[in-house]
Amino acid sequence: MRKALVVGINKYPKVPLSGCINDADKFSDIIERNEDGSPNFDIRLEKDVETKAKLKGLVSDLFSGDSDTAIFYFSGHGYLDNIGGYIVTPDYQPHDYGVSMDEILTIANKSKVKNKIIILDCCYSGALGTPEVIGDKAAHIGEGLSILTASKGNEVAMEKGGQGIFTNLLLDALRGGAADLRGYITPGSVYAYIDQALGPWDQRPVFKTNITRFTSLRTVQPAIPIETLRKIINYFPTPKDEYKLDPSYEDTNTEIIEHKIIEPYADANNVKIFKDLQKLESIGLVIPVDEDHMYFAAMQSKSCKLTALGYHYWRLVKEKRI
Repeated sequence: MRKALVVGINKYPKVPLSGCINDADKFSDIIERNEDGSPNFDIRLEKDVETKAKLKGLVSDLFSGDSDTAIFYFSGHGYLDNIGGYIVTPDYQPHDYGVSMDEILTIANKSKVKNKIIILDCCYSGALGTPEVIGDKAAHIGEGLSILTASKGNEVAMEKGGQGIFTNLLLDALRGGAADLRGYITPGSVYAYIDQALGPWDQRPVFKTNITRFTSLRTVQPAIPIETLRKIINYFPTPKDEYKLDPSYEDTNTEIIEHKIIEPYADANNVKIFKDLQKLESIGLVIPVDEDHMYFAAMQSKSCKLTALGYHYWRLVKEKRI
């Protein structure tokens, strides 16, 4: 119930491109499966689509039916005139450059697909979702639609080393750079990753959405095991609680190791708990109290507590959303 139309066009008659099919191939490869190899999207990969009519038909087919999620990815030329933006096809001619971005938006908005995601790596792509014709509700961003573009509506999109700068970052995000602690990668987290990677003088990505919840684009291995994350509510019954430590939580505090040891000595159960707390600390959910490191918090019989991010995930676990 998850499908993706991936289009790359290099073969333009007057101004050919070199990296768009490469971008489409790589995006298709990575989005098809999750990191663990499980199926993710059913892919339709189209290269050098020759005509506006064929591309428009492909987009219509993608957004037909009532599947859970549909992605349209395009890498190629974009064009902007006083009417609006276009994704350009090789049969372009004056006053008829390709498929109108407003048309794509209209098709997506009328679709029964629950989650619709449009990703454009082309010049002027940010014009998508900003129709020139005021009052055209069909061309505005409808419910369940997310748009991620390589540049603002008045900017060009750049290539480097035979690949779009935007798509290169998009792929890095999908490999795990944009994953949350559960391993989920969403359109919003992808945008945040790309936005932070591009400097203020570079092309600026655009993200527009009208959704009530994010859908996952891809899943990767979580930063720590989910089972460990779920224990957070056991160690901290309320978000304001501190977990009291002592030397028995440090596994090196044992008589078989030649260094200064302190009673109480390492206890196997406490050491196991401490390793969980250290994992939570390594991803920013827990911090030691009045010490710089968890080791010293244990050896000095201090405690540890949740961070603001820790409270967020504590709440998700408590509400059984993880």
